[in-house]
Amino acid sequence: MDNRALRYLVEVVRHGGFARASAHAHASQPTLSKAIAQLEEECGARLLERSRRGVRLTAAGELVHRHALAALAESERLRAELDALRGLHRGELRLGLPPLGSSVLFAPLLARYRQQHPQIDIRLMEHGSRRLEQAVLDGELDVAATLLPIGPGLEHQPVRDEPMLALLPQAHPRAGAKRFRLEWLAESPLILFEEGFALNRLIQEACAHHGIAPRETVRSSQVGFILALVAAGGGIALLPRLTVEERRLSGIAAVPLAGRELRWRMVLAWRKGAQLSPAAGAWLALVAGATPDL
Repeated sequence: MDNRALRYLVEVVRHGGFARASAHAHASQPTLSKAIAQLEEECGARLLERSRRGVRLTAAGELVHRHALAALAESERLRAELDALRGLHRGELRLGLPPLGSSVLFAPLLARYRQQHPQIDIRLMEHGSRRLEQAVLDGELDVAATLLPIGPGLEHQPVRDEPMLALLPQAHPRAGAKRFRLEWLAESPLILFEEGFALNRLIQEACAHHGIAPRETVRSSQVGFILALVAAGGGIALLPRLTVEERRLSGIAAVPLAGRELRWRMVLAWRKGAQLSPAAGAWLALVAGATPDL
């Protein structure tokens, strides 16, 4: 099967439709449609169900998609070995970054990486940490930023160990406390992140350890919106310090959490035993060298 058609299928599935996949695949929608149609003809089965809400894999599509991921990962491994012969004069860095904290931690480093290796293409995937970990295991990504503890089958290097803050409306009875106790979450609704954010699980596990089940009020992936909800009295949020320390917290009290059981420990992870491309190795070395300054 044509690797290009397999890659188009993976992009269409990843982005939920032909329109969004077109920009990421650097191909027009008619080109994508034609390639998928030819792939379906070759397979002798329909691979995608199309609707106004997007696309969905059929049973045959699930099978082809799984093999497409494996075939493309093998192709990328071949490219990585060839890149090792060429050094860093060409290649690709397939990097996954979560929305939370990446602008502070990784945006300056990506700019520096681009300056040092201008001929390396950077392919960036932005999702919650759990989705990024799976993408690394599936061979879609070389390296992804995620939170400890990480899942099985991954190796990692540390990036940042950050304390957590409780963000409360200034009128909240606990706003004047020097330290915020997790048990107090039983008193107020809690604002969490969207599905797939590793921090959700860490917060829920820490609450369970204290025998409490917080009342969830709403979920969001946008720090600015979460802060606006807190300021409006919509609930309490728990965020790592670096995501809010340079923001104006009008109407919000930021109280450090008591104890050290809930911390935001960011790492870079890659598949255990994988031979990383020179581009990925250069990224890990750059971050490791900058970690003391972070």
